[in-house]
Amino acid sequence: MSGWQAGRRGCLRTAAGLAAGLAGLLRAQPRDADSDGDAPPPIPFFDAHVHLNDVEMQLKLMDRFGARRAVIFWGRQSDNASVLAAARAHPARFVAFASVSPERSAYRPLWDREDPAVLQLLEDALREGGKGVRGIGEISAVHFPAAGFAETDYDPLGSTMRGIFEIARRHALPVLLHVEITRLRELSALMDAYPGVRVLWAHGGYTPLFLAERMLARHPQLTYELSARSWPMHPRSPDYTIFRDAQTLWPPWKALIERQPQRFVVGTDASHRSWAGEEMKARSVQRLLAQIAPPARALVAYDNLAALLGS
Repeated sequence: MSGWQAGRRGCLRTAAGLAAGLAGLLRAQPRDADSDGDAPPPIPFFDAHVHLNDVEMQLKLMDRFGARRAVIFWGRQSDNASVLAAARAHPARFVAFASVSPERSAYRPLWDREDPAVLQLLEDALREGGKGVRGIGEISAVHFPAAGFAETDYDPLGSTMRGIFEIARRHALPVLLHVEITRLRELSALMDAYPGVRVLWAHGGYTPLFLAERMLARHPQLTYELSARSWPMHPRSPDYTIFRDAQTLWPPWKALIERQPQRFVVGTDASHRSWAGEEMKARSVQRLLAQIAPPARALVAYDNLAALLGS
C-alpha cells in the first residue's frame, strides 16, 4: 500500500469516526419543544401566571402549547371585573385572582400613604367575585424597574401587605406575591406571621439557587413559581434564567426541583403583546418540563397548582 493510500484510508476512518460521534451527540440531546416536525404532544400543564390582556389569544396559546388551565389576573388592558368575566365565560380553562397591585396608577397612591382604602377595594373585588375568585394577586410589592413598569418597593411588613395577608387568611385564599431579593428578610417575617397563608412566590423572587433552598426550607407554605425563569434570556437580567444555555436546565436547579417537586409550579408570565413573544414563553415551559423526571414532572406541571387551588 502506498503512503498516499494509507493516508487516504486514515482520513476516511477519521471522518467516519467524527460522523458517528456527531450522530451520537445529536441523539443524546434532549428533545426540544421548539421542533414541531416529529415532536411529541405538548406536556399538559397548569399555567400559574397570566396577565390577561387578550382572551382569544390566551385560549389559542393554551390549545397550542398544552396549558389545560391558567391562573389569570389583570394586565395593562384588563381589570378585576374583566378577569372575573373571562373566568365565568371559560370556567374549565381560567381561574381568576383579584389584585390591587401598586403598579396600577389607581392603587399606587393608596400604597404610598398606606391607605386602608386599598384593602377595602380588595374586599370589594372578592365579594363581587364570590367563589369565582380563587386567589389574590399578582401583588407586585417589590419589583425592580422594567420598560413601562416603574419600580415598586413597599415593605412586606407594612400595614398594606399585612392587611392583604389578613384578608387572605380570613378567606382561605393563596397570594401570588412578587417580592424580589432586596426584601427577603421582611418577606420571611411576613410569612412567619401568617403561617397559614399559602404563598405562590412569583418567579421565585428571581433568587439564586441557595436562596431558593433557604426560603423553601424555612417556609413550608411557600410554593416557588417558575414563570420567566425558563426563558432563554430575561430582558432585565441574564442571570434570571435557570437554564445554562438556550436549551439545557442547570443541573443543580434540576436536582432541586426533582428533590422537592411538591414545592414548584410553572407559568408563562403571558401578557399578550405579540404571538412570537408568547410562543417563546410557552415553549420555554415545555422545554423545562421535558427535562424533569416524569414522577416530579406531573407535580410541577399540573398537580401541585390544582391541589393548591382545590381544582
